[in-house]
Amino acid sequence: MFATIAQGLRFPEGPVAMPDGSVVLVEIAAGRISRVHPDGTVQTVAEPGGGPNGLAIGPDGKLYCCNNGGFDYIEHPSGLLIPHGQAADYSGGRIERIDLATGAVEILYRDGDFGCTLRGPNDIVFDAHGGFWFTDHGKTRPRERDVTGIFYARADGSHLEEVIFPSENPNGIGLSPDGKRLYAAETYTCRLMAFDVVAPGQIDPTAGLGGPGLPLYRPAGYKFFDSLGVEACGNICVATIGESGISVISPTGDLIDFVPTPDPFTTNICWGGPDLRTAYITLSGTGQLIRMDWPRPGLALAY
Repeated sequence: MFATIAQGLRFPEGPVAMPDGSVVLVEIAAGRISRVHPDGTVQTVAEPGGGPNGLAIGPDGKLYCCNNGGFDYIEHPSGLLIPHGQAADYSGGRIERIDLATGAVEILYRDGDFGCTLRGPNDIVFDAHGGFWFTDHGKTRPRERDVTGIFYARADGSHLEEVIFPSENPNGIGLSPDGKRLYAAETYTCRLMAFDVVAPGQIDPTAGLGGPGLPLYRPAGYKFFDSLGVEACGNICVATIGESGISVISPTGDLIDFVPTPDPFTTNICWGGPDLRTAYITLSGTGQLIRMDWPRPGLALAY
């Protein structure tokens, strides 16, 4: 059972549970960051434009945002809002830093910085060292799709590096509880990949055949993986498009649970509450943020 906290959101994603019980999230199709209060009130935090996507709180208490530059959308007859390729007014991929108190938006990294190509930054996770990993999902245009990678950056703007390339349109990203494994969910291959972290911003390049990383899990059927979260026990919870729900995968690659949801574009999950057993899930196609009790606590994030 779940409760709907807010509806009418414009493709919500990137939820971050806040200490006061609110949830900060993006509305990708509206180009804004919003705060959903426990009573369902929605407050605009910032309006960076483009396509704000993944969010995380950094060591300075500010909000770090993966901005994909924007999608075009289809308003399906069923009422679903569906992303459809690169926006006509695509504004470029970037990483932004946002002051939650004032709404001020600063571009921390943009396409071309440190020799890196940023097409569609998507999801983000901070490590215990104050740096962050993020995926670049790329953009899709008629008859072509970007080949992208996974990046590591410092929060002070001093370092940006593409650590993993190529990756098959990576989406969700997370770290194991001990920080020694990096997980990334690929959308179109519907694979959950695992990478061994050997130092901050470095992975073992030999762990895998034909490139770094090991395919951990891949479901059957017509499904796509979106963003993910990690439980305190190490399970990886991947938002699953098509089948509609959250796939819960063990660190050894076994599907141990599937939590269904009523939106085929179920895109992300985070945890809040005093025991981190309240799950917040974005139902993007129908524009909802829902809340449910979760059987296991989520992993406490670095910040």
